[in-house]
Amino acid sequence: MRILVLEDDPDLGEALAEGLRQAGHAVDWFRDGTQADAALAGAPFDAMVLDLGLPGTDGMGWLRVWRGRGMALPVLILTARDGVEQRIAGLDAGADDYLVKPIAMDELAARLRALLRRSSGRAQALWTHGALQYDPSTKHVRWRGRPVELTGRETALLEVLLSHPQRVLSKPQLLEKLYDWSGSEPEGNALEVHVHHLRRKLDPGIVRTVRGVGYALGAAQDDR
Repeated sequence: MRILVLEDDPDLGEALAEGLRQAGHAVDWFRDGTQADAALAGAPFDAMVLDLGLPGTDGMGWLRVWRGRGMALPVLILTARDGVEQRIAGLDAGADDYLVKPIAMDELAARLRALLRRSSGRAQALWTHGALQYDPSTKHVRWRGRPVELTGRETALLEVLLSHPQRVLSKPQLLEKLYDWSGSEPEGNALEVHVHHLRRKLDPGIVRTVRGVGYALGAAQDDR
């Protein structure tokens, strides 16, 4: 999952970004709404963590602007404003969830997983695709009942494909989901290497190549 964090406090923003990266997400952290607004136009984010106490236009104002434009991105407000009326106002402005600081990183990660399940239409916590089982909370993968060790990038790629089981995703779309702007540029064949490893560790048909377009999740196979 690629997450946009909008938090003006430098210590908290850095901690949130690092904690979510350790949980396996690509994270882009911004300290004001103008930067975040530009980023939303240039990258396919899966969710946003939004502080309300921002310089200039506050987070509530930006949320109203984005929802007014039709932005459907799941938004979790994370703020020190703990009044009931403020929580109601945040949810009515278009937030999907509301958390009050301070928070435990594990709870934030769990809330974001729940937002992703709802936005992708998945009600169950354990994702299955034929003989494949994937637990997004622990990043554990099982193939025909056998645990499979994947790297962080391989797991992230598998999660993206499982999130869009009916879609063919282009190479640029996949790379934008796997890599944020904070790290080094991926090598030219990085995606092909990740796909090769998934096929080798799971099954040759787990990822389908659509020539001239990109990659898609392979057909579901039974567990025999």
